[in-house]
Amino acid sequence: MRAIQIMNEVNNVVIGKRVIIGKVLTAILAKGHILLEDYPGVGKTTLALAFSKAMALKHNRLQFTPDVLPTDVVGFNLLSKDGESYQYKPGAIMCNLFLADEINRTSSKTQSALLEVMEEGKVTVDSVTRDVPKPFVVMATQNPIGSIGTQMLPESQLDRFMIRLSMGYPDVKSEIGILKQRQNSNPLENVVRVVEKDEILQMQNMVEEVYIHDSIYEYITFLVQQTRENPLIELGVSPRGSLAIMNMVKATAFLSGRDYVVPSDVGYIFKDVSAHRMILKAKARVNNIRVDNLLNDILRIVKPPKIITKGTAKEHIDYSKRV
Repeated sequence: MRAIQIMNEVNNVVIGKRVIIGKVLTAILAKGHILLEDYPGVGKTTLALAFSKAMALKHNRLQFTPDVLPTDVVGFNLLSKDGESYQYKPGAIMCNLFLADEINRTSSKTQSALLEVMEEGKVTVDSVTRDVPKPFVVMATQNPIGSIGTQMLPESQLDRFMIRLSMGYPDVKSEIGILKQRQNSNPLENVVRVVEKDEILQMQNMVEEVYIHDSIYEYITFLVQQTRENPLIELGVSPRGSLAIMNMVKATAFLSGRDYVVPSDVGYIFKDVSAHRMILKAKARVNNIRVDNLLNDILRIVKPPKIITKGTAKEHIDYSKRV
């Protein structure tokens, strides 16, 4: 399977992070954007570049600093020499994979320049709208809030990222492998192209056709409702978040070799899709209650559908218990 080959190729560069690699690929096939939050130097940028090479994606990288302007992202119109017309000069966003490095170090105005293109895949400059190339993915990195020079992304910006992931430090065995791997060369130079862009688009279309039983729709909805009704949560998961969960579970099923979704697909990605969309109330913050803990509680409270093995899984997923 091509998807497995992609993960293997990226895993040769980013050692010991196969779960993270799998979830990034899941988001790409679900036509989503990825936010990687972690400390500098753990391989976030390397991960993005490895994917771009393995998937034959044209990529641009923009280091976000306080002096980066919106026009650096979306482009601008330049007056011609004869002064009679304007010519569009593309910004960094005009590519298949846009790596926004340290996105939370730039101004809110520049961050907001990404909103339209992340939601609609279009760029508007001086009232003229242009499509970005397909497939299109934004992979942004940010340092944890509180690091020098960082500022929080607005809720509207966070909501447009399908998932937020944290890579974490490598274990001892993986770090030894990294040291040996980089003695004489950069492993990125050895990444082999596995698929072409047309194949990625084809896989994305196949993901859209994955079957979801009505009980799975209910399961997703009940989980999301719990984030909105919990007394410790100020802001719960939005309808856009519900759609992100749906698309992610379909891609998860596809990568598992199935053309239908099972309840465990939802549990596998629920926290990655939901955590960055939630804001806790002051009471929760004072008591050091973490978002992950609340999401674990919600997954425990809301009972998943039962799968009856008799017959086909498509026909015998039965939601028998509610909250």
